[in-house]
Amino acid sequence: MNKRAKPVRIDFAPENRFTVEPARPGPFRAVELNTLERLKAKSLRQLLRESTDPEVYATLQRAANDAASLAWATDYPLLFFPALLDELTHRARHQAGRQKHIRRRSRSLIEQAV
Repeated sequence: MNKRAKPVRIDFAPENRFTVEPARPGPFRAVELNTLERLKAKSLRQLLRESTDPEVYATLQRAANDAASLAWATDYPLLFFPALLDELTHRARHQAGRQKHIRRRSRSLIEQAV
């Protein structure tokens, strides 16, 4: 043993006890979920009414579900949901437009090949 090493006296303090309460009580989060689902349904109905292309309906439904899932992971889902929905529906419409363009172009290429 090293001659300079000094033994360390260890004193343990009395054990501390405390209770941990959840940040959000269960029933409040459940109410938030119901409110978020109602907001999602209302927003989706409005989006579907505004859309004239039935091919976009499935992508809008997916965008609404994704926005709700992402919003639910935040501390303020009702605050984040509308912005996320706007962003995801914009992407969904853009993607649907690209798909439509690709299908048209593919048809013309197939017709030229035949």
